[in-house]
Amino acid sequence: MYYYWDPLYLFIVIVSLVLGLATQAYIKRQYGKWSEVPGTFGVSGASVARSMLDSNGASNVGITHVAGHLTDFYDPRDNNLHLSDENFQGGSVASVAVACHEAGHAVQTAKGYVPGKIRTAIVPVVNVAQQLWSVVFFLGMVMPLFTIGGYTLMQIGVILYAIPVVFQLVTLPVEIDASRRAVNYIGSTGALTDKRGAKQVLTAAALTYVAAALTSILQLLYLISRSDRN
Repeated sequence: MYYYWDPLYLFIVIVSLVLGLATQAYIKRQYGKWSEVPGTFGVSGASVARSMLDSNGASNVGITHVAGHLTDFYDPRDNNLHLSDENFQGGSVASVAVACHEAGHAVQTAKGYVPGKIRTAIVPVVNVAQQLWSVVFFLGMVMPLFTIGGYTLMQIGVILYAIPVVFQLVTLPVEIDASRRAVNYIGSTGALTDKRGAKQVLTAAALTYVAAALTSILQLLYLISRSDRN
């Protein structure tokens, strides 16, 4: 119970909530604003993404629909862009920006972008660490004297939690690079008459990853301090 009522922990929770809500509100506002602004007449997000893929050695990548709002993603396992209907069919500035951002991830894979390869490689380890860290950490609170290889269970829990944090830090340059590729392509081809909107939408999206990384780092620092106290 002390863990939940620790003032420092409550402060981190509040900061995390504020950052998360603020970044989500910002991207919603930017996306909503630029989804009302049409891009080049007759051009959809999917068609611009298709051109971007074909122009960057990723013509074997497919493009499909996915349900939901802003649920767009590139999956290297099936080598497909999965675009929500609004960004697949829509031709707004926001739709083109998001579609090209996902195409940027596919281009990274096609060109062997190293941070992207690292992120993909550590996904299985990250998934395991995310499932185990809290269980191990709280067991360590119950059994503070139990050690494995000289490490307490709380310390092992902190190490496990650090793995997803590293994953988030690796994700930042991957996401920023995908946006850079998208904006450069849009600007070089004239896919949008004004690429300023694309920059604003993708910058807002990038801030969500920055906020997530910051809150994870704060949580990691807190867990380290708790493990040192026990």
